Amino acid sequence: MKYKLFLLFLLFTCLGFQSSKKAPLSAQIANYDIRVKLDINQKKLIAHTKLVWKNPSADTVSDLQFHLYYNAFKNSETTFFSEKGLPSLFKTSLKDDCNWSWVEIQNMTDKYGNNLASNMHYIQPDDDNKSDQTVLRVPLPKPVLPNESIEIEFDWIGKIPKTMIRTGHNMDFYFMAQWYPKVGVYEPAGMRYAEKGGWNCHQYHSSGEYYGEFGNYKVDMTVPENYMVGSSGTQPNPPKNNGDQTTTWSFEVNDVIDFAWGASPHFVESKMNWKGIKIRLLTYPEHVHFKERYFSILPQALEFFEDNFERYPYPSLTIIAPPFHGLYTGGMEYPTLITTLNSCLLPTGVRSTEILTVHEFVHQYFQQIVGTNEMEEAWMDEGITNFYEGVIMDKIYGEKSSTIDFMGIKAGNAESDRVSYFNMENPAIAPNSLNSWEFPGGSYHTIQYSKSAVWLNTLKKIVGEKTFKEAMKTYYFRWKFKHPSAKDFVNVINEVVAKNHPEEFGDGMNWFFQQVLYGTEICDYAISSISNNNKITSSGIFDNLEECEKSEFAKNEDDEEIFISTVVVQRLGNMTLPMEILVRFEDGKEFLEKWDGIATMTTFSYESTQKIECAEIDPYHKIPLDKNLLNNSFTSKPNLSGVRKYVNEFLFWMQNAMEGLGMLI
Repeated sequence: MKYKLFLLFLLFTCLGFQSSKKAPLSAQIANYDIRVKLDINQKKLIAHTKLVWKNPSADTVSDLQFHLYYNAFKNSETTFFSEKGLPSLFKTSLKDDCNWSWVEIQNMTDKYGNNLASNMHYIQPDDDNKSDQTVLRVPLPKPVLPNESIEIEFDWIGKIPKTMIRTGHNMDFYFMAQWYPKVGVYEPAGMRYAEKGGWNCHQYHSSGEYYGEFGNYKVDMTVPENYMVGSSGTQPNPPKNNGDQTTTWSFEVNDVIDFAWGASPHFVESKMNWKGIKIRLLTYPEHVHFKERYFSILPQALEFFEDNFERYPYPSLTIIAPPFHGLYTGGMEYPTLITTLNSCLLPTGVRSTEILTVHEFVHQYFQQIVGTNEMEEAWMDEGITNFYEGVIMDKIYGEKSSTIDFMGIKAGNAESDRVSYFNMENPAIAPNSLNSWEFPGGSYHTIQYSKSAVWLNTLKKIVGEKTFKEAMKTYYFRWKFKHPSAKDFVNVINEVVAKNHPEEFGDGMNWFFQQVLYGTEICDYAISSISNNNKITSSGIFDNLEECEKSEFAKNEDDEEIFISTVVVQRLGNMTLPMEILVRFEDGKEFLEKWDGIATMTTFSYESTQKIECAEIDPYHKIPLDKNLLNNSFTSKPNLSGVRKYVNEFLFWMQNAMEGLGMLI
């Protein structure tokens, strides 16, 4: 009996251990074990990587492709610098002092000892620019069979750039983003737009950021012993002093698409715990007083996503606030790590600290968890992130004061996206659907960030907040830890909207996406006129040839004059959206008319003893995409309200101009 009880105890113990082990959140395709040393004298990274890559397809894969991002800063003719130009601040450093940066793989072998380095070579899949060496192809002597894995190891050296966009060093501040040779994403047939399996591994362009595969990271960073390290992931062990004036910091993180870290001897560390999530802030001494602002806004963002999507799935989140000389690396998002920007010159009423913190945190869900391709469809992370930034900020601080609330000047976050988009010289310059490097005239940021947020807000108001929330939650859960495309997003929206509104939108929302996502149409509807004319009785000879009836003002049984009143509405833009028009009569009676908005003009007519006092298009502000709000209302009685309206519009634009200046400081 005791023996049987002992066996049962062992059985349940084993089952308990097995069930306590968490299932992976992702397919864990690309798994890294990296040991890197930061050489602050030579400004180099000296590293060894072991990569285990799993073939996610039914294909036999005969090569690997890697991003070598630091090679974008290797010479003046790279694709990155050809598109962006050399940064004026660093021209002398680059050209005269030859402070170009690069990354070089010194050797590479598989677990069978095969030399993979002998045949590796650079490719340029986007523009055939032979001076660009940001993509490396490695042919494999032993191809990777379907659903099998390959294990490779390689030594590499990276020359760290003087702070470029997102990464680099300045003085003794280091931030390492896009810093290691990173395997691309192999897309099986049917994933996103792949008709057959193949690598998606773009060159490093000046617009757009990255596209990464999910996996696990174990990274050991050896730095000078007086340096503190902030990183993606958590520390399994305390930093180890090596006895040679260096310290090794170890971090681990699973189910992520990238890994970034920063180091400095001047970091001041602050910590907080929110529902078991360890939040770590690293900032310079002059910015320590921003701690309360970070630790106030971040839990509210975490709470929003827990309520509307799901709990943040990682055990930690680190914020690095770069010093002034590291500003190029600020305002970025990486798995479980974000960077922000601070300025002691800005008052607390200018909420740039909160805006950036919320924005970069939202990216933890939209691109880090829902793993979209920012090189090809940046709106899917930047646009959605900008939208939820506005939702969160407006909810916390109010729709009219979530960006600025200082000395009587107020500006809202979501509304600032309208101003940014419609303040473009040509808002129709490009659709959202271009690759990130194809946007003309510097339009990438405004179209992908601001326009996307505006049309997402419009979509929410057209289909209703409840349906929109359900659709976004469905999209998130269906595609988390996967790689969706725009068509996958559209399919989810169509599915949920058609289910909830079969009569109104039974065919889905393709008509909407063709205009706002794949098109460049501009929305502008206007009330062009209101008329109130007396109804005239009939005149002439009718039944009796001896009687000639004369026309006069028509009246009802109570001897009240009857009026024929009309409202004329025009579509001035080439975008067609369903419109609501509120018509108010002098006695206060109102009619809410609905129009499909397709024709260039429509007229609403009424017969009543009351005159129309005013009419307004989109009275409940469902169409943020409407470019000109000044022509949305019309009154039959001239007064000063129109003047006040123009004055208010001018003040609003001035507020947003000041907001823009504030963000630049």
